[in-house]
Amino acid sequence: MKRIFVWAVGMCAVCGTVSAQLTLEECYRAARENYPLVRQFDLIERTKDFTVENAAKGYFPQLSFSGKASYQSDVTKMPFSIPGVEFGLDNDQYQLVLELNQTVWDGGVVRNRKEEARAKSDVQKGQLEVNLYALNDRVNQLFFGMLLIDAQLAQNALLQAQLARNHGQVSACMQQGVANQADLDAVAVEQLNARQTESELRVNRKAYAEVLGLLTGRKGIDAERLVKPSVTVEPLEENRRPELSLYESQRQQLSVQEKGLTARYMPKLGVFAQGAYGDPGLNMLKGGFEPYYIAGVRLSWNISDLYTRKNDKRLLAASRDDIDVQEAVFRLNNRMETAQQWRTVEKIDTLMKNDDELIRLRTNIRKSAEAKVANGTLTVTEMLREVTAEDQAKQTKALHEIQRLQALYDIKYTMNH
Repeated sequence: MKRIFVWAVGMCAVCGTVSAQLTLEECYRAARENYPLVRQFDLIERTKDFTVENAAKGYFPQLSFSGKASYQSDVTKMPFSIPGVEFGLDNDQYQLVLELNQTVWDGGVVRNRKEEARAKSDVQKGQLEVNLYALNDRVNQLFFGMLLIDAQLAQNALLQAQLARNHGQVSACMQQGVANQADLDAVAVEQLNARQTESELRVNRKAYAEVLGLLTGRKGIDAERLVKPSVTVEPLEENRRPELSLYESQRQQLSVQEKGLTARYMPKLGVFAQGAYGDPGLNMLKGGFEPYYIAGVRLSWNISDLYTRKNDKRLLAASRDDIDVQEAVFRLNNRMETAQQWRTVEKIDTLMKNDDELIRLRTNIRKSAEAKVANGTLTVTEMLREVTAEDQAKQTKALHEIQRLQALYDIKYTMNH
């Protein structure tokens, strides 16, 4: 019954009467949804849709209007003359033209522009995912910091319960003449120290909760009970970090740009129709304003793009090599960080092997000290030293448990398991 009572005191010290629970996964999800940067996903998608839609309009008929007025120093003249007939043209000429162009084949330019818009969108989303993924590490630090404080509060409650029993024991010893007021005061001092530690821990927990609340957009986190997560991580699991997807998206973007180089120097085929009103008209020998039209097929080929094509491809190859280097550096750093994190887990596992035995021995020593105080063969100060040592052993075990759990989640974060 005493053990049940002490356990209940410890749990109440941490949880109070609140039944609300908060998991680490809920914090991940809330932090992502609450972070202002997440709204850029919609902006990127809308920008891509607008760009693709605009590119598709490259196949729409293109209508243009132009006008021209000119004065020429000389005009076309007949090499012969006919008496009574004049064929001379005016030196001033005027023209209004409405032209309709329809692309038949553009060498793949429009299609490439659509692909470039989608590839650019994928790169932007990939970079955004990398930025948002970093939130998980911040959540981990805050969440496990609060878990550690909760464990310390639970142990502090057990310590206060133990000191309360010691206070009653010393009071009984005073009545029997084997202890004095100074001994009782020594226990009271330790009780005050324990209560001060509790107050400090609660202030620290509230500070952690406030920051986590700002990050996740949740209110009242300080009143919620954190659920200790369970995790299993295999040493050889595949790396699924968003940075790797970003590198792949960047390579895909370069491939699309390389296709664009080919599309740029391909010939273009289209049809056109012109309706005009000018002086002179198509009949150069007839003066005055006249309407006319022209329709036909147009083939154009801008070979000047070939001048820079080789260097453009070299630039794309250099960019691709740069991405390869960045990925290689990231993977190397990632492997080194993961190896160090696994060594941390192994070190904690080694330390935890002795935690239970240390607690058992410290508990036996503390009980023996209490018995000696009751018999008058040990001072209260010496007994309190053993009580503190037992408490420290239990706190160390709680610390190791949280540290190991956090180390495993650090590995999950590093590899995105």
